[in-house]
Amino acid sequence: MKKVLLTLTAATAIISGLLSCNNSAKTSSAGAEQEVSASILDVIFERKSVRSYTDQAVEQEKIDMMVRAAMAAPSGMDRRPWEIVVVDDREILDKMSEGLGAAKMLQHAPLAMIVCGDTDRSSYWYLDCSAAAQNLLLAAEAQGLGAVWTAAYPYQERMSVVMDAVGLPENILPLAVIPVGYPAGDEVPKDKYNPDKVHYNKW
Repeated sequence: MKKVLLTLTAATAIISGLLSCNNSAKTSSAGAEQEVSASILDVIFERKSVRSYTDQAVEQEKIDMMVRAAMAAPSGMDRRPWEIVVVDDREILDKMSEGLGAAKMLQHAPLAMIVCGDTDRSSYWYLDCSAAAQNLLLAAEAQGLGAVWTAAYPYQERMSVVMDAVGLPENILPLAVIPVGYPAGDEVPKDKYNPDKVHYNKW
């Protein structure tokens, strides 16, 4: 997974170094750029929903990277309405597992990332926060972790369970609860590409 974790800063440094080496630098830098792009696409195509986890705790640096990736998402008018609640408290995880039928796997997950939206900042918070959640899922995949999107919004009962479990204020609504951990199984990604769903210029 090392190539996947290559940051843009590191990639820029590598490319800059290659440019200063010799006359073949242009060819080499182009190759480096292609490798970085390929790595990003690899993560996208390798992402899958993981619902079973080992007991291994998720390192703080990996949590930080997921949060940073989430907040790098696009946002309408740059409102950035997202708020992220990181939960590793066993009691809270179990409480949500009991109340959320779609998130029973929380009882075995060492961690959950709750992507929320501030309704005071944006009326379309759920759009921006969906982009943030996707970035978070990709960052989990890139770091060798397993994760799965379980919806809270727009189901009022589920949202109430989450809001009560972590004490969210009224203006902060939970979009998704994302269990995260090291995969215990051998899940494989699905090929979801369907050319029949692609339309050029008109239907």
